[in-house]
Amino acid sequence: MSAPTPEEVFMDLALELAASARGFSSPNPPVGAVIVRDGTIVGQGATQPPGGPHAEIVALRQAGAAARDATMYVTLEPHNFQGRTPPCTAAIIAAGLRAVQVAVLDPHPRVAGGGVAELQAAGITVTVGLRSPVAARLVAPFAHWLATQRPLGIAKLAMSLDGKIATRTGQSQWITGSAARLAGHRLRQASDAIIVGSTTARTDDPLLTTRLPDLPPELVRHPLRVVVDSQGRLPATARMLAPTTPGHTLVATTDHASLAWREQMLARGAEIVMLPATSAGRVDLGALWDTLGARGCLTALIEGGGTLLGAAVAANLVQRVVAFVAPLLIGGAAAPGAVGDPGVADLAAAWRWQWVTVTRVGADVMLEGDS
Repeated sequence: MSAPTPEEVFMDLALELAASARGFSSPNPPVGAVIVRDGTIVGQGATQPPGGPHAEIVALRQAGAAARDATMYVTLEPHNFQGRTPPCTAAIIAAGLRAVQVAVLDPHPRVAGGGVAELQAAGITVTVGLRSPVAARLVAPFAHWLATQRPLGIAKLAMSLDGKIATRTGQSQWITGSAARLAGHRLRQASDAIIVGSTTARTDDPLLTTRLPDLPPELVRHPLRVVVDSQGRLPATARMLAPTTPGHTLVATTDHASLAWREQMLARGAEIVMLPATSAGRVDLGALWDTLGARGCLTALIEGGGTLLGAAVAANLVQRVVAFVAPLLIGGAAAPGAVGDPGVADLAAAWRWQWVTVTRVGADVMLEGDS
């Protein structure tokens, strides 16, 4: 494999900056920008939380006068309209940049090539496509949200070689090793919502917080905790509801849950969202996804259990899979599998994924795929 060119190195840095903004930038897409003059980086930045400056502006402010006649490497086409912030194209033109390297065009209908056209009209050389596959995957949740007004569903699995997520007696801690669990927390850090079913919430009593010991507390992000509980079974003593647990809990339920239980949840600081029930009496997951999308959630990380994941896959709400596979066999017909009912009756109808990466994580393997 040949060594990357200087242009690829600069764009790779911009992509790293964009990845660092995942979750923090929602509902804006995560973007990274690097400004280079005479082969030296003079400015760099990532998208700030909503209302804050975009990556291009952060990089331009850092570069100052050194931006004149420089080249900007940016992971997403600069926007050209007034939104929460002024258009980035105007700032780029005013700074006197000579060239802009854009990884991918903005899928937003108000941009969609308009940013590039405006820069070119001002005499700036614009090139599109450098490292586009990586950039497109970073912006996929934003593109999906624009098209559907729903978050991109990410299924996170921790399972044995034979696809089991627990033993027949219910033991599940821990199937994967510490390195895989740390990688799972990095997934939480980059997600807007983390979703579990009521059985998982009761059996495992999880905190559903982000725990990253290598980050200072102020940089750790706890996504919105969502418990899907159609019958009202989450106990008020759940650890995630403790006042000392950081973050916010939303309980999605139906009118099958008692008023007394709902009042208990509210008293413990949880937010209750009443949603329609399916014919089976379960929360309508499509309605939940609509609710999360309306809140600006670009990603929804589904962590368990098999019943919830089976229903989400069947409803076409899962677009990405991150599977941690441990080198062990559990066996047993009664041991739960990663994906529950309804499943498929015909292999031709099976849900198929394109594996994007296969990575060794400690003793385990992490497989990431998109639909």
